[in-house]
Amino acid sequence: MPRTILIGAPIDAGQRRPGCLMGPAAYRVAGLAQAITDQGHPLSDWGDLTCPKVAAPPCPNPAVHSLDEVLGWTQILSTRVAEALTEGALPIVMGGDHSLALGSVAGAAAHAARAGRPLFLLWLDAHSDFHTPLTTTSGNLHGTPVAYIAGRDGFDAFPPFPAPIPAERICLYGIRSVDPAEHAALLDHDIAINDMRVLDEHGVVAPLRAFLEQVRAAGGMLHVSLDVDFLDPAIAPAVGTTVPGGTTFREAHLVMELLHESGLVTSLDLVELNPFLDDRGMTARLMVDLVGSLMGKKVFDRPTRAK
Repeated sequence: MPRTILIGAPIDAGQRRPGCLMGPAAYRVAGLAQAITDQGHPLSDWGDLTCPKVAAPPCPNPAVHSLDEVLGWTQILSTRVAEALTEGALPIVMGGDHSLALGSVAGAAAHAARAGRPLFLLWLDAHSDFHTPLTTTSGNLHGTPVAYIAGRDGFDAFPPFPAPIPAERICLYGIRSVDPAEHAALLDHDIAINDMRVLDEHGVVAPLRAFLEQVRAAGGMLHVSLDVDFLDPAIAPAVGTTVPGGTTFREAHLVMELLHESGLVTSLDLVELNPFLDDRGMTARLMVDLVGSLMGKKVFDRPTRAK
């Protein structure tokens, strides 16, 4: 089994609601390390990263905020994720808001390019995050990573994305909130959008298995980016971007078990957990439980809760 490396990314700068910077600590308190080692995986915790000071060029879009900080996080996360993958480990980036994926996926892409393997992206999220710094109206850069990863224009302040991921290797899964501008751009790029309508009609298994078969056939690496708002807010309230109608407890665990059985996941993000908005840690514990399933925990391993 590959060693797992935990990397804390206490980043709040990609949006305006404080609290995501407490995410890494919440995952540790909720027992993430033990959930992984209980399944027999060796583990190292590299601690929380510190954002380097970076001076970003002015952005033509006046709505964009915190560009310096997001750029700094992008650089350090790209470096550290690539280092973890070079060691043959599976990095888990504990966020932090979703702007961290600007760096984590860049690091995975750089490593995959050096290894001569294609990188695939599974985006488990209520949102498509396909804005660019030039098109966002909120100015929140956590809504831009997929556009950066896919090679859209508008990221002049950022390092060129190493080997942008072609549309056919990106799967947006669980989507249910997309701006009109993002929707039009997604159609131009022909990215697979498995929104909740698709999952309601076809179930969660068929679309995911089809994507995983693509990864397997290509001998690819797979980066999974799991946003708390992929889950229904009734079971995961600790997120500042709640959208009703998300995946259920059973559906989410099934997705994780399928990912484990595939053996294809090579890196993982856990993003947008805001412990300040949680209810007695229920969201943090659920996210940790989902990672347990990704690592091999089976449904019959779960104890019955007291009635």
